[in-house]
Amino acid sequence: MEETGMEEVLRRLAAVGPFFRVPYGNTPPGAGFRPLAELYGEGLGPYVCEIGRRLGSGPGRVAASTAQFGIASRLWSLGLGCAALSGRVPDLGPDRVWWRLPEAGSLELWLPRPDPGARPAEALAEILPGHLGVLDAALRERFGVSPRVLRGNSASALVGALRVLIDRVPAGPVVRLAASLLAADGPLAGTGTFIHEDGLGVAFTRRSCCLYYRVPGGGLCGDCVLRTR
Repeated sequence: MEETGMEEVLRRLAAVGPFFRVPYGNTPPGAGFRPLAELYGEGLGPYVCEIGRRLGSGPGRVAASTAQFGIASRLWSLGLGCAALSGRVPDLGPDRVWWRLPEAGSLELWLPRPDPGARPAEALAEILPGHLGVLDAALRERFGVSPRVLRGNSASALVGALRVLIDRVPAGPVVRLAASLLAADGPLAGTGTFIHEDGLGVAFTRRSCCLYYRVPGGGLCGDCVLRTR
């Protein structure tokens, strides 16, 4: 099968690292893949329970926050990576991105026919905050996770993906895109302090905590607000 433009981008993106690797095609690369929209519905409770089991934290707010952080990290890695390599992003709606959680290892994603619906990179400012808003609303309702924590997780996931990208691909445009997302008028406004210096990379200190320090054996993340208190 001849690759289309976005399929070629995804093939190149896979070389950046495992969090950026997203298979694509007409059929999933194995059993168990479902649209993320299903995970955000009836599948959310069992998914958070499984994350809590793996963490040893139980199926409460800590597991729910960690589950959201993992999904946000994969989505921002995919979206920012495509934007950096091509200036465009595939359709990343909850019904278009498929997922599965293997018995060992982290969340896996798959995209069916990624070219239809591809949009300019700037659309990421609308696409992913809207997408993650669906997940966040479900987590707030079912597990009582604070909106401040969830938005902070999304911001941390964005900056984490950016850190990896700027070491591996020409990422000037997506640095500016990330800065606009975190700016005072951006969808992630108020989540933390973001700094970028050419040649030195990026720094971010969030204004909330992802709750991972409550995991048995866990600690504070590098950008945690608790480090400055």
